[in-house]
Amino acid sequence: MNLQGTKRKITYVASYEAFAFLFGTLGFFSFSDSSLERAGALAVFGSLFAVSWNFAYNALFERWEAKRTTRGRGFGRRVLHAVGFEVGFLAVLLPAAAWWLEISYLHSFALNLGLNIFFLVYTFVFTWCFDRVFGLPASAATPASP
Repeated sequence: MNLQGTKRKITYVASYEAFAFLFGTLGFFSFSDSSLERAGALAVFGSLFAVSWNFAYNALFERWEAKRTTRGRGFGRRVLHAVGFEVGFLAVLLPAAAWWLEISYLHSFALNLGLNIFFLVYTFVFTWCFDRVFGLPASAATPASP
């Protein structure tokens, strides 16, 4: 099945975030003194932000990727994709988590670092699996021979 364009992005984001919400809630709850409700509310915020960031980031990444002479998504490009997403996400979630969970920025950093390491691996594996199921996006696909 080859999925492209907006349908691809929506499918990617929706399926990615369904799992991310579950993992985020469990992570915030397990590694803070917050209630499940507060952890879940932060995970909702994180998911809502991640949906918009994910859509925007992937659009920007694919625009950049389409300009590369080397096609495909090798290990290095996948690492770049995952790291870029997580760095942008951390810049927003770190202060939000400190405020909402009433924890120090250092505790928030440690909590977010742990979640980012998890999500870095998750993003890499999820995107690889997604590409295997739905095919590469047009920006990374090898052009068909005439």
